[in-house]
Parts: sequence; structure tokens; C-alpha cells
Amino acid sequence: MHLWFGTCLREGDTWRNAAIGLAPDGARSTYHKVNLATHERGTFRRGDDLPVFTLRSRGETVRVGVQLCREMRFPEQWGWLARRGAQVFLHLNNSIGDAGAVPVWRSHLIARAAENQRYVVSANAAASDQRCPTMVVAPSGEVLAEVAGPEERALRVDLDLSRVSDWYISQSRSDLVRLQGRARETAGRSDGGA
Repeated sequence: MHLWFGTCLREGDTWRNAAIGLAPDGARSTYHKVNLATHERGTFRRGDDLPVFTLRSRGETVRVGVQLCREMRFPEQWGWLARRGAQVFLHLNNSIGDAGAVPVWRSHLIARAAENQRYVVSANAAASDQRCPTMVVAPSGEVLAEVAGPEERALRVDLDLSRVSDWYISQSRSDLVRLQGRARETAGRSDGGA
């Protein structure tokens, strides 16, 4: 089993908001949040890469892009991960607070799946003031499973990776809109990991 979790990670004299992936063979992968929330900016150092991780299990592979919390509000990051080959977006979240945010955050997750034709697997903390559901969304935007609220529950969903597609991405007008900056510098580079 692969296990991913969010954590505060100390690296030297700095802190990072990070996601750690542990593979069955003991390999470890790390994603550093690139788009920090305002209240995080004085505490954490931001990441500078959007890696795609290759997970292997039972002779199969799946390519995963990881995003944390409010990064759901930056669709260009998700599109970049899809263009680099991510088949599944893993979204780790700790959204609590304003109840009015629930439909907005839920809609963002559905949009990220449908616009990129990728699976979204999003896990939020179980809390009474939770503001984003734990959910699995298909590349079509169909919600396959969802849990909201304070109860701790597990979801099991089989992902049919043949549903992942580049149909919409391939129609993007790259002559008018293109990703620039760091994204261009890392084109073609893929950070592996199990």
C-alpha cells in the first residue's frame, strides 16, 4: 500500500508545508507546497517544483501529481501536472472555517478533474467545521465517492486509468496561452519515486 500524508517538515533551518509519500518498498517521495497561503508565508518556505511521481504496485504503474489545500484554486498547476503525465491528482487538505466555502471548494475539485480529464482523489481532515469533502472524482467530473463531516471513514474506489484522456488538453491554444517561468525550465524533467 502507498501512503501519503501532509506534514510540517523541517529542512535545515527552514520549515516546509509538505506531502510525504511512502511506498511499499520503503521508498519516500516529497512534495513541497508551491503556493502558500498568506498565513503560511512567514513560517514556511515555498516549493519550486511541480513533480509527477510514479507509483508502482502489483506490476502496475500510476503517475500522480500532488497538490495541497488551497492549491485547488490554481488550475494552471493542475494543468501543468496533467501535461507532464499525471493520471491522478492527489489532493491533501485541512480545510476548516467558513461554511460558505463548502460548495466552492467542492466545485473546484470537480472542475480540476473534468478540465484535465484526470482522477482527483482528495482527502480532508475529519472535523466538525470541515469545509471541503473527502472525495474521488472521475475524469468526466462525476463524483464517484464522497464523505463530508466529522466522522472518520474510509473510501474504496477502483480507478479505471483508461478513462484518463488528453482530449481537452490537446485542444489548448498554446499559441495564445502558455505556461512560463519555472514551468518552462523544468519541461521534460520528471521527479520519480515509488
